[in-house]
Amino acid sequence: MEHPENNEEYKGLTVNSGVAQPSIVNPYLQRGRFARRRLTAADYVEGIVKGNVTILGQAVTLVESTHPEHQAIAQEVIEKCLPYSGNSIRVGISGVPGAGKSTSIDEFGIHVLERTGGKLAVLAIDPSSEKTKGSILGDKTRMEKLSVHPYSFIRPSPSAGSLGGVARKTRETIILCEAAGFDKIFVETVGVGQSETACHSMVDFFLVIQLAGTGDELQGIKRGIMEMADGIVINKCDGENVDACHLAARQFQNALHLFPMPESGWLPKVLCYSGFYGLGIKEIWDMVYEYIDFVKVNGYFEHRRAEQAKYWMYESINEQLRNGFYNHPTIAALLPGAERSVLEGQKTSFVAAKNLLDSYFNLLK
Repeated sequence: MEHPENNEEYKGLTVNSGVAQPSIVNPYLQRGRFARRRLTAADYVEGIVKGNVTILGQAVTLVESTHPEHQAIAQEVIEKCLPYSGNSIRVGISGVPGAGKSTSIDEFGIHVLERTGGKLAVLAIDPSSEKTKGSILGDKTRMEKLSVHPYSFIRPSPSAGSLGGVARKTRETIILCEAAGFDKIFVETVGVGQSETACHSMVDFFLVIQLAGTGDELQGIKRGIMEMADGIVINKCDGENVDACHLAARQFQNALHLFPMPESGWLPKVLCYSGFYGLGIKEIWDMVYEYIDFVKVNGYFEHRRAEQAKYWMYESINEQLRNGFYNHPTIAALLPGAERSVLEGQKTSFVAAKNLLDSYFNLLK
């Protein structure tokens, strides 16, 4: 891949010309003559709108950063990209670990790119360790076809311990991808749990992947998941597992009839497919586009996006309040003492928390 500094588009964005000191590891190594200048918000926006995936990737890294300076630039980039966003179909894809989400997304992505053209961005959220905060970020290795497709962009991101495993800045990343011309967005969540609520609040169609023959069919028939799902698909419907998959599909479809009709007016469908063999993929995407056409006609599509924008306004308020509290120097100084008082049994956790909050609000007066 051509280095950005050698690209005509980036000439003029370098400074500090001159010959650098030789490497202390290998004195015969010729260092580059130029050091790349830090991009401004305008540089990021220009690169994103032109569809430059290198700049897009750098902007996503900036959005995910917790550094205050990076956050300031990231927010400016997001605001300037907003007019170019909103013109995509956003699909959330979830399921229990081992359901074959990554392999399925590979097949789904290739199918929609070949069928409709355009560009596809896959935001794959990888579980992070609670101890080290690290993650494997291995989803991309299981998307062999999409990872080399010229019109796909795969961004694995660590969940970083955020609620339910959906990356804290996924919604902002969607805006950047849409501004870069990606008209199809897939958001893959870690697994069935609280992450589904966050994912559901940022996509147009929520697809749940289930398995059959694992003795877990009743576990999957839960009101919360069923109410959020716009479509349920049973994976690994091949070989000796075909009958079990169709039986599970009937169980799920019967369960759906027990719940009130969704606000969208759409009764979720249950389909079977094989992600490994690529069977039944067309029927799934016929269902997705049928749903999109259905909710656009009855007005629910725009209503849902408006409700999502409101939801994320409150989420942003909560995040800013939390960050303001923990980053305040006085509170940071009081926290160790409050922890000790709780650990030593001098105060209950509720009293300690109330004292800290009272101190914080008094500081704001």
